[in-house]
Amino acid sequence: MNGIKFAQPLFLYLLVLIPVMVAFYLLKQQKATASLRMPGLQPFVNASKTFRHYLRHILFAFRTLAVTLLIIVLARPQTSDQFQDMSTEGIDIVLALDISGSMLAQDFRPNRIEAAKNVAIEFISGRPYDRIGLVVFSGESFTQCPLTTDHAVLINLLREVQSGMIEDGTAIGMGLATAVNRIKDSEAKSKVIILLTDGVNNRGEIAPATAAGIAKTFGIRVYTIGVGTQGVAPYPVQTPYGTQYQDMQVEIDETILREIAQTTGGKYFRATDNDKLIQVYNEIDKLEKSKIDVKQFNRKEEKFLLPALIAFCLLLFEILARNTIFRNLT
Repeated sequence: MNGIKFAQPLFLYLLVLIPVMVAFYLLKQQKATASLRMPGLQPFVNASKTFRHYLRHILFAFRTLAVTLLIIVLARPQTSDQFQDMSTEGIDIVLALDISGSMLAQDFRPNRIEAAKNVAIEFISGRPYDRIGLVVFSGESFTQCPLTTDHAVLINLLREVQSGMIEDGTAIGMGLATAVNRIKDSEAKSKVIILLTDGVNNRGEIAPATAAGIAKTFGIRVYTIGVGTQGVAPYPVQTPYGTQYQDMQVEIDETILREIAQTTGGKYFRATDNDKLIQVYNEIDKLEKSKIDVKQFNRKEEKFLLPALIAFCLLLFEILARNTIFRNLT
């Protein structure tokens, strides 16, 4: 419900008559007192007036309120309820996330994997009408969450993702193939995979180019993202004294990532810091927009009956009181 509205609001201008009525009534009361004084009436000047004498003014108050309500009735107050009939052409999206040990490098804040998760969560939250799934890979790959519109569950599963969940390595081809397998049977008008990695394919039975060819066969676009600064970055290294960070050369197979994107009709992005990663997801979000058709319906309900009934009762009471209780005072 969107509050009270008036079908004929011009009638509300008649409310200016109310202060005119009040002014006329006050003027009439002043003239009701005689200006000519007779010597023989002096003893009655200080005679007390009864409560009924003052109560007679309530008749004018009732009449004024009745007129106000009748003007409101003429303006036809209404309430309006709005309904929306929404149809969507959503997009099915699978996020393929590299969780290898190198994703713990700290050239992103706090590290690559946490930065990737945080930005992906914002991306998911901004697409309420799409089915989204999650695949993770390192030395092998598996589905963390199938395609779903329950984004709360998806986000919780994404938050649980950690490096070391599966054998280490970078199986880009296997990660892409698993993502393709999850989305290939989708009936969505648009099928998209967003693959994020920071390394070079060094594990798995399926080559990245082969997986890209399969994706193309099923009409799946793949957006690839290479994460890592230019030059060197602090990588975690296990030593006898525990985990220490050493500056190591950043190696991303940008050639194969570009090839995957080009083969499938997608696009390759390079993210060198948190802000660039956010920009990448924002650009993908703009490129892949869901189509939403919204039809709005209004239901109006007349609300003039109650004020009309109250006005009628007030006028009826005034007429009865004027001809009974206040008959000798008006």
